[in-house]
Parts: sequence; C-alpha cells; structure tokens
Amino acid sequence: MLTRRKVLVTLMASLAARTSAVQASPPGAEIMGSSIFDWTTLPVQKTKVGESRSVCQAPTATLDELECHITTLNPGETPHPPHQHADEEIVIIKEGTVESLVNGTMRRVGPGSVIFQASNQMHSIRNVGDSPATYHVIKWNSPGMLKRK
Repeated sequence: MLTRRKVLVTLMASLAARTSAVQASPPGAEIMGSSIFDWTTLPVQKTKVGESRSVCQAPTATLDELECHITTLNPGETPHPPHQHADEEIVIIKEGTVESLVNGTMRRVGPGSVIFQASNQMHSIRNVGDSPATYHVIKWNSPGMLKRK
C-alpha cells in the first residue's frame, strides 16, 4: 500500500541522490543531459598519426566525468605507447583492423569489435591494416576518482 510516508521517503531519497551527483561534479561544471552528437558536425582535429573528434567530456548525473572521442589512425600508427590509468574505457572499432594490448597479449580485431580496458592495466592500440582505422573511445570517472588523480 502506498502511504504518505513511503512517498516522502522516496522523494527525500531521490533528492539526496540528485544533490550528491551535483556535488560530486567540479564546481561550475554543468551536468550533461541526454544528447545527440552528429558525426557530420563534430570538428575534426588533424594529428601526427591521423585525426581525432572530441564528442563530450562532462559530468553526468551519476559520473564525475564521461568522456568520448573518436580516433582515426593512419596505417601502421599508434596514438601513444602502452600506458595505464585509473579510469576504465571501452573502445568500439568502427572501421579498419587494429591490434590491442589486453591482459599482456596483443589481439587483432576489426569492425564491430569491442575492447574493454580495465583500471590500471597496461593497454595500447595500433592500426595494423592497409587503410585508416577508426574507433570510438568511451571513458568514465566514477564519483571521487577525479580527486584521486
């Protein structure tokens, strides 16, 4: 049975969750709401190894930061040497063939493949194909992680 007490408790919990999400964000940062990022309107930045498109980098209602970018690597190129970081990331291969370091092993994957890079594990990616390789990177920082960096 729905009582006034249950409604009040639910409203208070909902308000507390919203307040803590806003407080976890850097001062002045706007919480990103539902959005559409049209490929045809994303600015392209040329790099020494290909090109990059920044999609978003902002706090959300549940994350201190959600970051997404799209990288295109020229054949034989890598964006950086193997590295590790506290945030986790998912890489979705759009086109081309890449080789990725995961759990100490190099694996070759193509379009439609998904790579998950866990926190603080060495990883890398390199275009091993004859044509450009494009992939989406989605990274996130859970509440409190940005303070520890």
